[in-house]
Amino acid sequence: MTLLAPERPAESPPAARPRRPRGRRWVGALYAAPTAFMVGMFFLVPLGLVAWMSLHHWPLLGAPELNAPENYANLSDSELLRTAAWFTLKYTLVVTVLLFALSFGLALLVQHPGRGVGLLRTAYFIPAAVGFASASLLFLGMLSDEIGPVNRILESLGLLHGYVSWTSGSPSSALGSAVGLVLWRFAGFNMLILLTGLQSIPVEVYEAARLDGASRWKTFRQITVPLMRTTIALVLTMMVTGSLLAFDQFWILTRGGPDNSTTSLVMVIYRKAFIELDLGSAAAISVVLLAVLVVFNIVQLGVLRRRD
Repeated sequence: MTLLAPERPAESPPAARPRRPRGRRWVGALYAAPTAFMVGMFFLVPLGLVAWMSLHHWPLLGAPELNAPENYANLSDSELLRTAAWFTLKYTLVVTVLLFALSFGLALLVQHPGRGVGLLRTAYFIPAAVGFASASLLFLGMLSDEIGPVNRILESLGLLHGYVSWTSGSPSSALGSAVGLVLWRFAGFNMLILLTGLQSIPVEVYEAARLDGASRWKTFRQITVPLMRTTIALVLTMMVTGSLLAFDQFWILTRGGPDNSTTSLVMVIYRKAFIELDLGSAAAISVVLLAVLVVFNIVQLGVLRRRD
């Protein structure tokens, strides 16, 4: 007698993944088209034009002539460019450290709700509503030795004797006036970003640390800072980028003086393009500065966003 093996039920074919209708793809592309057009027209095209200009002798008036790589080779021969590069790096370091410390301190100060906290938050953020050029002109008037109130107030308090020119008297005072302007203008704005990061940390985490007997410093170092790493990376990236591209504060407050001691890289680009009328050299400096910015931001984000 032969035993027949039971028949296996026929396996159903795997369900086919539903295809997205072509109409939806076109709708998505149409939604993204305006943004893509804006990015291409106002970022990619100008960026390509600047790179192309950097390979030419490109006068403001006249036909350009190919001279690659002369514009890049001549950068190392410029004493003003070396001075401006060193000053910009020094200014970036000073501003980044002071601005981050002040912004983070203000954010911690107004982190918890309470009486008068809302007023403090508003007061700290108000300078961010003033345009940067307007703020620079405001500081120029306040620090003026002729019409400014700062010298008179310091003299009345006995802290100042004689004539002092804050914006052109010495390299240190000129740098200090620009740093003071940046701290006043941007501390509240960065405080708001850091405050958002602080308030996104769950309260239960702090309560658990308090129950475990963790001190305030240990809680800040092992909980607050690690959980805010992404926010800190964003704020520091904006600070470094803004400092390396500094122009308004020095052009309005110090005009790059005294003796080019406060001349930034962007001021050198401006002078090359619109005073010396050499757009090719200005474009070459712009390309190098862009490359430095990209490297700085990649390294900075890589370090700050690294997971332990």
